[in-house]
Parts: sequence; structure tokens; C-alpha cells
Amino acid sequence: MKQVILVRKDLKMPAGKMSAQVSHASVSAVLKSPKNIIEDWEKQGMKKVVLKVKDEKELLQYEKLAKRNKLVTSLIRDLGKTFFDKPTVTCLGIGPDKEDLIDKVTGKLKML
Repeated sequence: MKQVILVRKDLKMPAGKMSAQVSHASVSAVLKSPKNIIEDWEKQGMKKVVLKVKDEKELLQYEKLAKRNKLVTSLIRDLGKTFFDKPTVTCLGIGPDKEDLIDKVTGKLKML
């Protein structure tokens, strides 16, 4: 069991901003997940992996692919009140779910 969070590299977010966006994606995806999946993931240590994508277009392609594979997704859009000057899609949470199901979608991406 694991969860992945995809982060847009083109935004060049400072570490603090990126950490907050990744946290939003993780929590939001968990809140959408079935209770039994969350419990299994929790028992296995709540593995999370942060991966990088090039830009918004690639992020949205992975969102579509994850949904086609029936994975829980949570697309995060920053409101644009601090670092960004307008609402901006920053990252995507996928899962938690079985590791092989998530790897089928994101297995070729590199860690951040």
C-alpha cells in the first residue's frame, strides 16, 4: 500500500510552499478514500512517495490515467494568495491504494 503525490517542477515552489501543497494533496486524497483502504495503508506504515512531473499538462494526463484505473485522486489548486498571484494547479494526490495499482500509473516517474 502506498500513496503518491505528483508535483509540478515548472512552478519552482520554495520548499515550504511545496511542502504545504504536498500535504494538502495527501490529506485530501485520504479523505476521499474508502475506510478499509485507509486502515490497510495505516497498518503498513502509511507509505508516501513524492514524484515530479514537468508541468500542468503532464499532471492532468496522470490524473486522467489514475481515474481510468479507478484510483482516488485529489487535484490541488492553490488559491493564489501568497506565493502565486492567481489560482494555480500545483500537485496531485493519488491513493492510498495497492502499490502495484499505483505503480501501473506512476511507475515511470522520478522522485522529487
